[in-house]
Amino acid sequence: MLRSAWEFARVGPALVLGVILAVHPNLLAQTHVVTPAEMQKEAVARTRARQHNVETVTQFLSSPTAKKALRSAHLDAKQVKTAVSSLSDEELAQLAARAEKAQADFAAGMSNHDLLLIILGLVALIVIVVAVR
Repeated sequence: MLRSAWEFARVGPALVLGVILAVHPNLLAQTHVVTPAEMQKEAVARTRARQHNVETVTQFLSSPTAKKALRSAHLDAKQVKTAVSSLSDEELAQLAARAEKAQADFAAGMSNHDLLLIILGLVALIVIVVAVR
């Protein structure tokens, strides 16, 4: 019995080394579910979506009605537009959706007063989000 344990101690490491060397290197390599090209494509899509959302909100805040609302609230339009770029992607997407809806409602016949209230609400949202950070 002592002899078989001694033989195992001698042969065991050789067996382990043989198995390690026999395993194909590609099997040991990490495989990715998403390719680098797909990751780059997704990053480009997110960047474009963010840029579109920033442009949507900026255009909305640049409208004559929005400028009037900002002046009546004694807010600096440049500071508000700068604050827009500091929003997260999710916050920016929500704000852009609200801006698009407000513009569509205005085009459909919403009064200037209602639009001013919406603009001030959106600006207040921007200011609150930025202030919390």
